[in-house]
Amino acid sequence: MSSQLRDYCKQLKLKNIVEIYEEVGYETKEQYLAELFRMEVESRHSARVKRLLRKAGFLTPKSLEGYVFDPITWPRPSSKAEILNLAFLDQHENVLMLGAVGTGKTHLASALGVRACTQGKEVRFFRAVNLVNTLLEKHQAGTLSRFLQELRKCELLILDELGFVPFHQDGSELLFNVIADCYERRSVIVTSNLEFGQWNQIFGDNRLTAALIDRLVHHSHILAFTGDSIRLRQAMERSEHVMITTPGQTTTNSDSG
Repeated sequence: MSSQLRDYCKQLKLKNIVEIYEEVGYETKEQYLAELFRMEVESRHSARVKRLLRKAGFLTPKSLEGYVFDPITWPRPSSKAEILNLAFLDQHENVLMLGAVGTGKTHLASALGVRACTQGKEVRFFRAVNLVNTLLEKHQAGTLSRFLQELRKCELLILDELGFVPFHQDGSELLFNVIADCYERRSVIVTSNLEFGQWNQIFGDNRLTAALIDRLVHHSHILAFTGDSIRLRQAMERSEHVMITTPGQTTTNSDSG
């Protein structure tokens, strides 16, 4: 490619074409350009998804491949399809995942967030206590407004593990303001091991808790997760199949009592 063409590509922000133009087979002018631009679009999309995934802050990106939905109760009119195709995002609706520890809430929340990123949507993932601590730090440093402005750019806010650690009153109020700001503007996914009636243990203020729940529950899909811990069950299954081999003897953990 001539330096002049390289310069044109640079000005038009078509840097990928410089690298891929020789890979495209030529049959007709229209076919060649269509294929070239298709590859440019796909390359840009792939790069954007990587940026979105990195920016989202997932602890461990998850997928829905192999995910077991059996522990989940889908309340009417909510449906599995409606949640998995992310239709709730377009309606600025919330998804609240309630259930015991280890039943797959964080995995599903993360997988939905990853899927949203692949569709080009801005996502932010936080453990609830980490977000509260960040809000307090930004408030004390005088940079809270800037941080909140960044949060407003996202289309999906994921708050994981709400209920493990009680919040300081100032932290509770700051988190309430974040959720209130999301109301009917962007979607929120919350995972919690506590029922709504126990949330006052986290926030320490009955009126604030009631107002927060009111905003989250309105326009929401509430999923109940039941059953035993998936991690515990998997660990037990692995232990049952661990082979302990000694000279002349093969046994399993389950055989040893």
